[in-house]
Amino acid sequence: MQALIEVILPVFLVIGFGYVAVWRGLFSDAGVEGLMKFTQNFAIPCLLFRAIAELDLGQEFEPKLLTSFYVGALSGFIAGLLGGRYLFKRPWEDSIAIGFGGLFSNSVLLGLPISERAFGTEALRYNFAIIALHAPFCYGVGVTVMEVVRNRGGRVRDTMRKVLVAMFSNALVIGIALGFVVNLSGVTLPAVLMDAVDLMVRAALPAALFGLGGILFRYRPEGDLRAIAWVCLCSLVLHPAVTFGLGTALGLSTDALRAAVVTGAMAPGVNTYIFANIYGAARRVAASAVLIGTALSILTAWFWLAVLP
Repeated sequence: MQALIEVILPVFLVIGFGYVAVWRGLFSDAGVEGLMKFTQNFAIPCLLFRAIAELDLGQEFEPKLLTSFYVGALSGFIAGLLGGRYLFKRPWEDSIAIGFGGLFSNSVLLGLPISERAFGTEALRYNFAIIALHAPFCYGVGVTVMEVVRNRGGRVRDTMRKVLVAMFSNALVIGIALGFVVNLSGVTLPAVLMDAVDLMVRAALPAALFGLGGILFRYRPEGDLRAIAWVCLCSLVLHPAVTFGLGTALGLSTDALRAAVVTGAMAPGVNTYIFANIYGAARRVAASAVLIGTALSILTAWFWLAVLP
């Protein structure tokens, strides 16, 4: 109960403030759009840039950590895709979008603040190692499978070009890539520039959580409840369970196991809806899964914080 009150509820209260502010007309839809553009295109890329630029790549990028997390993510994707196709008889495009909900957990807006409050800032180095590959990996998998299905008989070169364009037009990926450039090159950036980046970083998570609440107000659950429940099961149960089992078997350190499992236990991210919207596939399922999964992740985060060492 203490973990719920001290770690999880403050994060969801900020989300709730955003939800209520939009619901009651105290914060406009246009304001939410502007806030989310600021956080997702500027503040959070600055956060990721800062973190990756200072990571000890040799220490934090443990193969066992990444294997545990991303095998769990792929399990969620495959289960979601096959369930969409064979349980709910959806077209392949819809099934891939449903699978993407089991693949793309909300590693930044939920995973970072909950992990920071639970385990401290120092433990976030493993979260950042996961996040560094998260958007490129998930978009790489989702876009590749979708484009292969949509371009049956098309040229492989055209499919690969679409995958790369989709990945590297994402502001989060650009921030991560620039962080790797600074890290690997050993360049020392001017202190005044890094101070400015730090100002952006401090605004990133609180503003993003408040904006996420406003975004979630739009995503009212409608129909397709079985498919929505399946996405939540793949994302909130299967992904962290596979990650926990594999991480334990591989002998992950305590901090690394915590980061992998807590990140895997987060709800489908807003990118789940963005992906579905790009392809016009299973948009209602994706939107509702983001909303319901975010609410349910209060319970899954509480459970894993109690189970983890």
